[in-house]
Order: sequence, then structure tokens, then C-alpha cells
Amino acid sequence: MSSTRHLFGTDGIRGTANRAPMDAATALRLGQAAGQFFNRGSHRHRVVIGKDTRLSGYMLEPALTAGFIGAGMDVILVGPLPTPAIALLTRSLRADLGVMISASHNPYEDNGIKLFGPDGLKLSDQQECAIEALMDGDLSGALAAPSRLGRASRLEDAPGRYIEAAKASFPKRLSLDGLRIVVDCAHGAAYKVAPTVLWELGAEVVPLGVSPDGMNINKGCGSTAPGQLAEVVRERRADLGIALDGDADRLVLVDEEGRLVDGDQILALIARSWAAQGRLTGGAVVATVMSNMGLARFLKARNLDLLRTAVGDRYVAERMREAGCNLGGEQSGHVLMPDFATTGDGLVAALQVLAVLVEEGRPASEICRCFTPLPQRLVNVRYDGTSPLNDHTVQAAIAAEEKALGDHGRVLIRASGTEPVIRVMAEAEDETIVAGTVTRLADAIRALARAA
Repeated sequence: MSSTRHLFGTDGIRGTANRAPMDAATALRLGQAAGQFFNRGSHRHRVVIGKDTRLSGYMLEPALTAGFIGAGMDVILVGPLPTPAIALLTRSLRADLGVMISASHNPYEDNGIKLFGPDGLKLSDQQECAIEALMDGDLSGALAAPSRLGRASRLEDAPGRYIEAAKASFPKRLSLDGLRIVVDCAHGAAYKVAPTVLWELGAEVVPLGVSPDGMNINKGCGSTAPGQLAEVVRERRADLGIALDGDADRLVLVDEEGRLVDGDQILALIARSWAAQGRLTGGAVVATVMSNMGLARFLKARNLDLLRTAVGDRYVAERMREAGCNLGGEQSGHVLMPDFATTGDGLVAALQVLAVLVEEGRPASEICRCFTPLPQRLVNVRYDGTSPLNDHTVQAAIAAEEKALGDHGRVLIRASGTEPVIRVMAEAEDETIVAGTVTRLADAIRALARAA
């Protein structure tokens, strides 16, 4: 069996809708292969399938359903719901597999397929490799006999189950009564459930991005475009703005002054609160190599460590389990809290911030800016052919810049996992130094790419 994944990236399979691999034929074959992989034991096997609001979901959902049914698995359809809701339902319904059809924060032209095991966790690299190997082979053995075909049904109370689970993550002794909250659902999967949760907890809710048409998901809204949210927060004199992405597994915030609060600041705030309450486990927070050095210094001042991983919330989750940590995430807004959910949950993370807001009785502008981030700059360099990163001149340039920065900054150079791009990032206490470092390294890589 091959140990290399071709279809699966850092977060499932993703691509342009109605083009391979994000077409109906591949989805059908994926359903058959994943069905064969998880169809073990004598019990009746079942899979939960959810989606966001993209038009192409109407194509991929029935194709996956046909594949799973043909492999002898019962399919439970839940419609548009956040990714964490699918992980939750997979566990609570004792399903063998969960599927989320979403390209997260990408535009509507893209779509993706994320798979969850019966424990509600994203599949490991090894499991994805095994499923890919089945897809590359003869799947006739995966097809069930006519009498063993699966059935499809719709779970009508799926949104209610998630709503109650999200509300349960908020301290019972507290209420959002008296708070005005603007929530931008990005015309995505949380467009119904997120405003409902906030309202039922007592808030005055101003909803944005709650009119999906299949093509407006993430368009000028949500966590990747919080400009409108900031304007509305200021206009309505709201206490907090919440911006989710298309599948609601990531979050950024806007304080009452309209200033952005990223994932690093959210992690710092929750870590400070939980550590004070004795709730933070593992003595550390797990984040990726992209997280700001300011977060590491903030945690160190409180005798907490920052454990870094490769980019991708799946790798954060794996490191959290290894280290016994219950808080981790990404600068982009994925926040993982296994006490409440098996994957990133933007709404539940927002509720943890709101709990601190209520308990401390201070404005978001005071509590959400826990540290001053170090200047950080990222440049993408596109190349053709072989990656320039292995060239000795590029390696020498990187080593020279790292030596120059010493303990006062860092350089991060990595290849994109989805496109022929080298990401060049530098971070230091002086913005001029950061700019110069990134420019020199990007130029060195660019020159080699042109020469090739």
C-alpha cells in the first residue's frame, strides 16, 4: 500500500467543483472505498453526511450517498451544518464514519470532502492512504449484494442536537443578557444555528451572512473578510463581533472598536482564563509554526509552554493528544478544545471568549488584546518544476538570515501543500528588519525559480 497521499491534503480532499477530483465520479468512488474501509464487523453500518451551502453540495452529496449505499452502509443526511456538528453527530449516533462536504473558507467555486472516524476525529494520514489505495484498485469487492444495500434517511433534529451541545459549553451560571453581538455566518453552514445559540443564551443578536444562495458563501464576508462586520459592530455599538467561515470551524473576532482579534489572541485569552481556573491541562498550548512569537512570550510569562506543529488543525489535534493538552489552534482562527468538541468549533470558541467578557465585566477591547504581536510578514513565491528549497544557495541564504536574527526573530520557509508556492515568512521585533529579511529571501528563491 502506498504511503503517499495524492487526493487528500492537509484537510481532506479539495478542488474546483465539477472538476476532478471534486466531481461526482470521484465522490462516488470515495464513498465506495471509504465504505469498504469502515464496513467492518457484523453491525449495521452507518455514515453521517453534512454539508455547507455551496451549490456543488447538491452534486457531491448524492454521489457520496450512492457510493456508501452501494458499499452496504446506511446514510444519515443532516443538510447544512457546521463541521464540528458532523463530528459531534458521528460520535453521538455511533456512526462508523462522518463526512463533511465543504471547502471551508474558499469561494463557492471550490468544494471539499472531510472524513471523520467513529471517534469524531479527522482521519490519520495512514487511514487516508489506505482509502486512496482502495480507490486506485478494483472496487468490485466493495459492492454489497442487492439484499445488503444501505438506506438513506434524513435526521430532522440534527440542528437542535448541535445547538444544545454548543449551549452546554457556556457556563450555566452565566448569561449573555444585555450584550449586543453581531455574528457573521459567511452565508455558510452556521447561518441558522449560530444566531440561534447566541439568542437562546440571552444576547441581542445582529445576524450577517445568513442568506445563502449557493454562490455567496465567504464572498466579502466571514472570517476571511471581516471588514463589513467591523463596520456593523461600530454602527450598532455592539459589544463583540463574531466572524465564522463557511463551515464554521474557524473564528476571528472584532472588538467594540472594530479592531480584529485573530486566533493567537483568542488562544491567549482562553489560556489565561482556563489557567487561572485550573482548567488548562498539559501546562501548554499547542499551535502551528505560524503563530506569533508574542503568543509564546505571553504564555512563557505565565509558566506555560507553546508547543508548535506543522500547519493544519489535524496536526495540532494530534500533538494535543500526545501532550495531554486541552487547548490548541491556529492563528487563522481554528481553536481546538477537546473538552467540548473533537474538531475546531468557531461558535464554541466564541462562547469561551464571551464567558470571560461576562465574568470580568470589561469591554472586548481590553480583554481580547492579551499581547502585542511581533511584526510578521508573509510572501508567496510561485515556481515551476522542482522546488527551489533544496538548492544550496537558498539554504545558505536562509541560514544567514536566521543567524542575523538570532533570538530576536525567526524565519519560516515552507512549501505549500496545495500549490507550487514557497511561503516565506519572517518575524522580528523591528518591522524594517522583517521587511528586509523577507525581501532578500523571496528574491533569492525567485531568482532560482526563474533560472530553472
